[in-house]
Amino acid sequence: MDLSPLPSSVAVDESADTEGGQKKEEKEEDADGDGGGRGTWKHGAFHVATTIATPAAYAPLPFAVASLGWSFGVTSLVSGTLATWYSSILIASLWKWNGKKHITYRDLAESIFGLWGYWGIAFFQQIACLGNNIAVQIAAASSMKAVYKYFKEDGILTLQHFIIFFGAFELFLSQLPNIHSLRFLNAICTSSTIGFAATTIGVTIYNGKEMDRNAVSYIVQGSSTGKTFGAFNALGAIAFSFGDAMLPEIQNTIREPARKNMYKGVSAAYCIIVITYWQLAFCGYWAFGSDVQPYILSSLTNPKWSIVMANLFAVIQISGCFQVSSTTLKILIFWSHHLKYLLQIYCRPTYDYFEERTMFWKKYPVGGFSLGKKLNRFVLTSLYMATITLIAAAMPFFGDFVSICGAIGFTPLDFVFPALAYMKGGRMPKEPKLKVLVRTLNFLIASWYSVVAVLGCIGAIRLITEDIKTYRFFHDI
Repeated sequence: MDLSPLPSSVAVDESADTEGGQKKEEKEEDADGDGGGRGTWKHGAFHVATTIATPAAYAPLPFAVASLGWSFGVTSLVSGTLATWYSSILIASLWKWNGKKHITYRDLAESIFGLWGYWGIAFFQQIACLGNNIAVQIAAASSMKAVYKYFKEDGILTLQHFIIFFGAFELFLSQLPNIHSLRFLNAICTSSTIGFAATTIGVTIYNGKEMDRNAVSYIVQGSSTGKTFGAFNALGAIAFSFGDAMLPEIQNTIREPARKNMYKGVSAAYCIIVITYWQLAFCGYWAFGSDVQPYILSSLTNPKWSIVMANLFAVIQISGCFQVSSTTLKILIFWSHHLKYLLQIYCRPTYDYFEERTMFWKKYPVGGFSLGKKLNRFVLTSLYMATITLIAAAMPFFGDFVSICGAIGFTPLDFVFPALAYMKGGRMPKEPKLKVLVRTLNFLIASWYSVVAVLGCIGAIRLITEDIKTYRFFHDI
């Protein structure tokens, strides 16, 4: 791949962006016969919704709202939803912006910003990938422990045991040859996402009605300093909840006209996200007030059987999410006759990122099943999973990792980059006032969420430091 900066001749000439030119581009897009995607806008909606809405993503939302209070919490969640929906539309509009497909965030960034854009996005994706895997492993282990305690209340197994169990299971899944091997697990995970949302929201409302409402406080707890850093941490958690850095990959699976179909798919997906995110966030804060836990399932008390069911849904969904989801560094490309499947995942891209630099990856072609390649994958996956498991077991602070992952990883990818990329490479409106409005809106989004990234990072690091002082390493939370 040529990583040289983007030539100036590739830049978009806005003055030449006439109505006739737009129609011509749309016709060319419709007639594109380069073996593109076959999915409908409904498939796009399904992919966007399932990559964003996971238990680890919206389980921290009630705690985030509680850390900000009703007014600022609701404002932050609603504005974050609208900003990421708008940002997704911007990314979709950059499809073939310079006449070429850019089917990864890194390639799109390189085409617009050159070398620094490519490696900048690669860095943020790696942070998002690492932080997400740590956070979801802690979440899955917490749910496994809750189920275990339900059946054996005096059991001796700790959170660290379940972190190791989950890590071993994911290591096994990582040895499967490709994402197609996980298709049955993925189908179950999709159903589990719906089950988790419905069960958790229902049980949360039930618990809220059973509680003494006069005893529930909505006042943000702690000192002034603690409240400030808690608010910073909450902003990062909200950003994490909308983490999705694979829109170009999804759009590549959509049939032409890809732009219009992706617009519809993204909008439909966000309707689903609004229903689940907002309802759980507001119901969770209403039910438990400022005492709500960073992982909402930890706040639920009864009925026990329904809590067990919600935790089982969470474990199943996270098992697939850990292997198959949104943020990556690398894609696996599989060829089947004339179809090219572009699949993006949390762990496997990291493996492939290093595998392609080893003698096994260079010696054997993609899709090969050589012993050397299998051994190479086993060594790399073992090292990666050991690192993730060790960090998660030593510092099982779910909320803190959610925040730092959202601040450093997902905020630049999902808020800042789309706004800046569209200002540089997008088709601006011809109407001068509307053009100024779009530029101003993009500038405000990029500026504000750059601040959010910094504040969220500060808040997360501070809380991790405080938690380390409060709890010893490998503490059973």
